[in-house]
Amino acid sequence: MSRVTQLALFLSSLLFGPALFASEGEGVTPSAARFELGGLTITSSMITGWTISALLVLLILWLIGKPSIVPSKGQAVIESLIEALREIFEPIIGKRAFPTTFPILITFFIFILFHNWMGLIPGVGTLGWGHEVDGHFHLTRPLIRPFNSDFNGTIALALVSFGAWAIIVFKFAGAKVIAVDLFGNKADKNETPGWLYPILSLVFLIVGLIEVFSIAIRPFTLSVRLFGNVFGGENLLHGTGFFFVFYFMELLVGLIQALVFTLLTSVYIGLLVNHGDDHAHDGKPDHAAEAHH
Repeated sequence: MSRVTQLALFLSSLLFGPALFASEGEGVTPSAARFELGGLTITSSMITGWTISALLVLLILWLIGKPSIVPSKGQAVIESLIEALREIFEPIIGKRAFPTTFPILITFFIFILFHNWMGLIPGVGTLGWGHEVDGHFHLTRPLIRPFNSDFNGTIALALVSFGAWAIIVFKFAGAKVIAVDLFGNKADKNETPGWLYPILSLVFLIVGLIEVFSIAIRPFTLSVRLFGNVFGGENLLHGTGFFFVFYFMELLVGLIQALVFTLLTSVYIGLLVNHGDDHAHDGKPDHAAEAHH
């Protein structure tokens, strides 16, 4: 056996060994390596998040360079991405709230996309500390964990999304509009029988309470959806030895999940703030919005 072949086998066992030689049913552990720093617990997924975020900032700054009227190739790539995402999100949110909302949406999309793809790199999730059981290696503390395959990471993203939603809807819709939208009677009083209107008011009140509950659990549903898809895809890849068909499928899944998370955030905001750019909720022209434009 040549030295090149031996080196290739050694690198393969180093990168894929924990995944390929784990016992049947053993997947990638959801836990991350923990380090103590000044009384604070730092996980490997947090370090991954900080590192990738810093690299993303440097990459975007390098691509853009010094902005000019005639864009460079890197600037054209970033501008094309921004324009494509603008065409998706602006109709959902509405022109009035779009300038405030778009920066956090595009940040969510790029951040989640690249962190979803982190799990596709060989060695991520398989290098670290563990022990042997019945001749099989069990990885218990991975050295490198993708940020989005740690539930702590996805719940943090979901809480930021929820906080942004609360700030934006209260700024552009207001407490009164939110209360009417949630609990108000949506029936037309002039076209509804007098005896039926109070009953419908009670029905809409109950529906509003259910909607409040659904809003309260949005951080949980957003975080679980993202975590489940990313962590499940990571297990699939490592369980199949990074088989190329599943590899390219997970590239697509990573893109879709980044778009889904961002779309859901924009939809939640748009449901309350995008009731038409030229008219307020009472059907009268919104002169403030017209003056703003």
